[in-house]
Amino acid sequence: MEPLLEVKNLQVDFKIDKKWVPAVEDVHFKLNAGETLTIVGESGCGKSVTSMSLLRLLPKATAQIRSDQILFQGEDISKLSGKEMTHIRGKGIGMIFQDSMTSLNPVKTIGKQLDEAFQVHDMVDKSDVTQASINLLKVVGINAPEQRYKEYPHQLSGGMRQRVMIAMALAQQPSVIIADEPTTALDVTIQAQILELLRELKEKSGSAIILITHDMGVVAEMADKIIVMYAGMFVEQASARDLFTNPLHPYTQGLLAAIPRKDMDIERLNVIEGTVPTLTDMPPGCRFYDRCQHAMERCKRELPQMYQYSNSSVRCFLYDEKDGE
Repeated sequence: MEPLLEVKNLQVDFKIDKKWVPAVEDVHFKLNAGETLTIVGESGCGKSVTSMSLLRLLPKATAQIRSDQILFQGEDISKLSGKEMTHIRGKGIGMIFQDSMTSLNPVKTIGKQLDEAFQVHDMVDKSDVTQASINLLKVVGINAPEQRYKEYPHQLSGGMRQRVMIAMALAQQPSVIIADEPTTALDVTIQAQILELLRELKEKSGSAIILITHDMGVVAEMADKIIVMYAGMFVEQASARDLFTNPLHPYTQGLLAAIPRKDMDIERLNVIEGTVPTLTDMPPGCRFYDRCQHAMERCKRELPQMYQYSNSSVRCFLYDEKDGE
């Protein structure tokens, strides 16, 4: 079966002090219809940059996006013009942005903004737009939708605003939904409601989801496939079951070890010592070298490729067959 979305060798550079600096490198993945793919990692590792570059939402003056191919429904959208990409954004690939308070226009009502989401691609007749927006507010579980339709973003709670963002992403019935930290700054109860809403919508519509998060609890609850990202590169790709039962990369192992568990009676949680390298000071070898308990001399000099191990792939020399000979 042909993947719904396939990304081949995505690279993103940022302009810093008049120099182009790699921010995201060597990104490869496939997404099938009905799947939830999560991209997880620390803040600043390149998760949001990766997702925004798929839709070319990064500013051209300070960001360069390159790839071998980005295939959406068999079409290489990396070769499309800016005008042609407007037909992909929203209608083909929708996006739920991270901060609903800054993503929504504060001087326009919720209804006005939802109406615009329908009108971009003439999805609904003008006479039916208002009712379509109200119906969509009902779909995402907002009480008194007729009233909320007339209100402004500041009049809604954080959970309601996030539901509005989801409604806007769904307005054009996209095949892929990118959800960038959709539960950030929400309390645990609201987080659970938003995640359940995303699951229900995926099951009803058959859409695929790319979920960006740093919360391994969210990953465990939502993911079919998981990508772990560190310092601008993927370091592990696996199914949810494989990653949680047998994490391969030392960074993934460290992330999982830092999660509190009911069956563990410890005074202090595990931490990953050190800090993520900056864009302008990336090491020549493995980017996790300075923080890794298994680091070898080779890791300091060479950047590992992605190695296949069992059903997973991992960027670590521990899984290079040459070292086992």
